[in-house]
Amino acid sequence: MPYSNYPSGFPNGLTVRGVPITQSHPGKVFWVNNSTVLADGGIGGSDGNPGTYQKPFRTIDYAIGRCVSGRGDIIMVMPGHAETITAAGTITLDVNGVAIVGLGTGAARPTLTYTTANTAALSWTGDYCTMKNFNFVGNFLSIAAAILNNGGSDWTVENCDFKDTSAILGFLSCVTTTVSTNSDNGWFVGNTRSSDATTTPGTAIKVLNTTNRLTIKDNVFWHSVAENNAAIILDHAALVVDELLMENNTCYSINTGQTTSGFLVKTSATTGSGIIRNNLVRSQDPSSAIMITATAVQYGSFNNYHAGETTQLSGVLLPAAGDDAS
Repeated sequence: MPYSNYPSGFPNGLTVRGVPITQSHPGKVFWVNNSTVLADGGIGGSDGNPGTYQKPFRTIDYAIGRCVSGRGDIIMVMPGHAETITAAGTITLDVNGVAIVGLGTGAARPTLTYTTANTAALSWTGDYCTMKNFNFVGNFLSIAAAILNNGGSDWTVENCDFKDTSAILGFLSCVTTTVSTNSDNGWFVGNTRSSDATTTPGTAIKVLNTTNRLTIKDNVFWHSVAENNAAIILDHAALVVDELLMENNTCYSINTGQTTSGFLVKTSATTGSGIIRNNLVRSQDPSSAIMITATAVQYGSFNNYHAGETTQLSGVLLPAAGDDAS
């Protein structure tokens, strides 16, 4: 039996087995799938299709182009979908209010593989957009950024996996914001970053513009290559970040020296505001390590722990607890 669609809605509402169904978003839903696993009764993905569940589009960028700014459209990307990003803007998220949601778990999640150039990137210029549940795979030398935010505010990257391909092929960063753009209200939440490339351990988030309200929480960072005195999570150079919240992140590093820039944050800015709390770091630096660049006095630090011993000892509070007089 074919699926039914009622574009004019149900004026008196809809109840299924006594449970009212409520429309949870105002926009349209488009489907994307180029895998060989098709919807029941469906056909293969094509950008000539209408983008329905049974007749999906083939590419994410084409689906973005069918969205309407501010309508709250959703792009559902099927398990096993895979695309190759070969240049900056192969995929450009340039329509406001779009959510791109990948379906599936683990390797079955939609996968974006970066090749051909170190400038290959997903370009992000739309405001209040979301990207959720994707695999990002770096397969070229020193890829500058998986996601290049060229001016999208209220951005969310959630439950994604960023992974290098080999000892030399991988990402320099997961997200980089560009100069003189508005990337306020960023959310980087629940992601995993596995950095294996010797030439590109890199900092996960690089902020190159003044930014307000950046939240980085509940992420896991695995670094199997040492990059001493490079931050694992955030580098915002001399740029001011206000209302930073960095919490509940877990970092595994084999850095043996982290004395001039912090494991969590590297910056030369001395103004701004934020809270950094409940983060855990394991490294091979047994002493003198710092979590946050020493001059970054604008941040409040609470309950961050570092384990720098090679023996099985629990981590210690870093920086050390202060008192009301300090």
